[in-house]
Amino acid sequence: MPFQTIIMRVLLVALLPLLSLGHDTTDSENGSKEFQIDENGYIFFCLCMGRFGNQADHFLGGLNFAKRLNRTLVLPGFRTYKTVPHDEWFRLDAIQQYHRAILGSDFMKYVAPKVWPPSHRIGFCWLPQNTEEKKCGMKDGNPFGPFWDSYNVDFVDYAIYHIGYQDYYTSQWQEEYPPEKYPVYAFKGAPAGFPVTREDRDLQRYLVWSDHIMEEVKAHIKKLFNGEKFIGIHLRNGVDWARACDHADGVNSYMASPQCLEDTDKKVTRKLCFPSKEEILRLLKNVVLRTKIKNIFVATDQDPMIGDIESHLKSYKVKVSHLDAEPHIDVAILGQSEVFIGNCVSSFTSFVTRERAVHEKETLFWGFSD
Repeated sequence: MPFQTIIMRVLLVALLPLLSLGHDTTDSENGSKEFQIDENGYIFFCLCMGRFGNQADHFLGGLNFAKRLNRTLVLPGFRTYKTVPHDEWFRLDAIQQYHRAILGSDFMKYVAPKVWPPSHRIGFCWLPQNTEEKKCGMKDGNPFGPFWDSYNVDFVDYAIYHIGYQDYYTSQWQEEYPPEKYPVYAFKGAPAGFPVTREDRDLQRYLVWSDHIMEEVKAHIKKLFNGEKFIGIHLRNGVDWARACDHADGVNSYMASPQCLEDTDKKVTRKLCFPSKEEILRLLKNVVLRTKIKNIFVATDQDPMIGDIESHLKSYKVKVSHLDAEPHIDVAILGQSEVFIGNCVSSFTSFVTRERAVHEKETLFWGFSD
């Protein structure tokens, strides 16, 4: 990486708090926060599709949607067994370098009483034009109900729309749902497609891990590898994933596959989606031989294959490590590896791929790379 590029990135991180484009805030005399009201309105949505990887894809699309409509983004929490505040995992000031944003909790406490009182809370949802259903069901089921409950939001009415989220729909959104009448777009799900679009991938640079997440990650890396370089790999080998891959062979695109197949004439294969043990050991051995790195970190939904890997690479004296960590910790650790090998079809892998692309780090894929 050029020295000038390194210097510019260091300066960007150092100046984040000074350059913020975020929602204007001041501290009142009694110590509470006061936020300037955005007359262009707000966008709030539930990250309610799938696990962390899917939610991250949707978040980036929703972030860009808020930017295009020039509305402040109310940062939704990520869903696990609870709603995790955005700034618990990621830096708020980094997001604010791209667009105005406010934490969901701050919005509900300081802004919603002024612009979105309980009697005016309208939920937005997309439904097919020919459907007989006339209700959004904003809080029906899990995670929808628990998500909105975590912000103490109930809805008194619904706005059913038939507009897309692409750039060419921007003026239609503004004309049909002006901020004077609809100060808050509260979506049942993220206003974004899946997987993340090419246009939105680069927004990954604004998802910067919080200080306390990076402290935990560095502690794991020090304990496992004592500061030495390591290879990170992601294995999707659970029964549910095997079943999902049954539908993948021969199709042009499947889930997150554009991350490696885009701009190629290749199709999704079973080997790409659910690589065999032989394929995993083949590619991993090639990387070990090329890099001379002896530490391997495995993130997986099922089987870390520690015995298989150590046996196959016994003569190279590799050390294989695995943590029973939360998914976002695995993702953050993989982002720090010297070389990463992931599953092209997985959105969990795609988060790591995007983060590594920002920092120009090498990424390979099972069933695709040599």
